[in-house]
Amino acid sequence: MPADAARNADLASRRSATILGLCLPSDVLLYLLLPMNADAFGVSLAQAGVLLAANRLVRIFGYGYVVRFYAERGDRAALTLAALVSVICALGNSFITGFWMLLVLRLGWGLSYAALNLSTQALATSEAGGAARRSGRSRAIIAVGPMLALPIGALISLYFGPRLIFLILALCSLVGLWLARGLPAAPHAMPSRSGRRFKRPDSVAMWSFIEGVALDGLFIFGLSLQAQHVLGGNAVVIAGVLLALRYVSEMLLSPLGGRAADSFGAVRMLVVFSAATAVALTAFGLHWLIIGAGGVLILRALQLPLVTTLVAERNPGTGRVQALAGNAVWRDVGAGVGPLLAGVVLPIASPVWVYSLAGLAVVISAIICSRYTPQADAA
Repeated sequence: MPADAARNADLASRRSATILGLCLPSDVLLYLLLPMNADAFGVSLAQAGVLLAANRLVRIFGYGYVVRFYAERGDRAALTLAALVSVICALGNSFITGFWMLLVLRLGWGLSYAALNLSTQALATSEAGGAARRSGRSRAIIAVGPMLALPIGALISLYFGPRLIFLILALCSLVGLWLARGLPAAPHAMPSRSGRRFKRPDSVAMWSFIEGVALDGLFIFGLSLQAQHVLGGNAVVIAGVLLALRYVSEMLLSPLGGRAADSFGAVRMLVVFSAATAVALTAFGLHWLIIGAGGVLILRALQLPLVTTLVAERNPGTGRVQALAGNAVWRDVGAGVGPLLAGVVLPIASPVWVYSLAGLAVVISAIICSRYTPQADAA
């Protein structure tokens, strides 16, 4: 029976990750194409910024509703609905113009991504044995879609405009909709009382918040600035390749991070990788772009499966799904704060100080995670 349970967990985890990998490129391509082609979508540059932030903001406030629907209806119903919304959003990105209609699509996608992301994490950790391995493999599968779509979409946009690619990606989401019918239909157990709507973050959630600020905010923002300033050639292709490299590193290295967690412990590897990240961020601040940026991308990919594993280990039983969702909310908050902080401090402060302090914060939060006791985080 344990062998059957592990095999079923592997199959369900792979299927859920594949669905997200098929649906995610429509969102990722919008980050690449919308700022450069705002007029083609009938919006201003300022409105484009709001549209790109809207899906993250709605997740912060809507995750609770997604969790309840997911827990009550199970993976099959939740991801069938999420994939259907993804198809509609991709079609809308291809044909709809104007801020308000596109905003509705972005809000719908934000909630759909919440369900898709929650399912991949919950299914990867549904069996304690091999959870880190499944989490790493899940991240690798998810990364394949954006990795391929970014450079291909950039090239298609050069010759056919920025909207045709979304019609193609709607077909990819349609495949995800078909795959969702093969997911488990059983509901997930949840605590009878969820407590306060917004809870104080535990040590893992605080690390996720700081990592979101440092890597998904300050680093990505700074990388875009450096690439725009240093690199020549066509901007859309170069930006597409740079973004694709992020997903290449996830595809190749996240499974290694999962295996390292299985072999040496997730919390120990979190501290080691966080310390190395601090060094890489400092190098990036010193304008050692290849060493610094390459190191950050590699270490970010290695860390991705660690947090999911830690949250599952520290919240066994009925609290696991809700804890995974709560951690994702704090990661979203950090990733939303990061670009705002970068826009304020990078023009006025030395990059080496900005990125060194960000790396130091990541290390300190990882060390706090390693000091975990059930009483400390439950307080």
